[in-house]
Amino acid sequence: MNSDFQKPPGESGLYNRIAVLRAERGISRQELAEAMDVNYQTIGFLERGDYSPSLKLALSLGEYFGLPVEAIFSKQPLQPLSEQVYGRAQSQEKGRL
Repeated sequence: MNSDFQKPPGESGLYNRIAVLRAERGISRQELAEAMDVNYQTIGFLERGDYSPSLKLALSLGEYFGLPVEAIFSKQPLQPLSEQVYGRAQSQEKGRL
C-alpha cells in the first residue's frame, strides 16, 4: 500500500500497522487483546489511531510482533515494510536483471 493512500491518523496523531500485522499473522483483535492484557476495543482504537498506546503497551506490541516500536508506530505515514527493509536496493537490483 502506497503511503499516499493511508488515511490520516485519528486523535492520537499516530500512524500504525497493527491491522496489517494482525492480518499477516491471522490474529484476531480479541487474540491480540488477550496477549496484551487489554480490552479488544483498545486494539480497534489503536488501529484507527483514536488512542495513543502507553509506552508499556507499545513495547509489548513490538515484542509480540518481533519488531521495533518504530516499525509499528510513526508520526509520518508508514511505507510498506518490504520497502523499508529492501528499499531502493531491491529496485536497483531488479533494474540490473
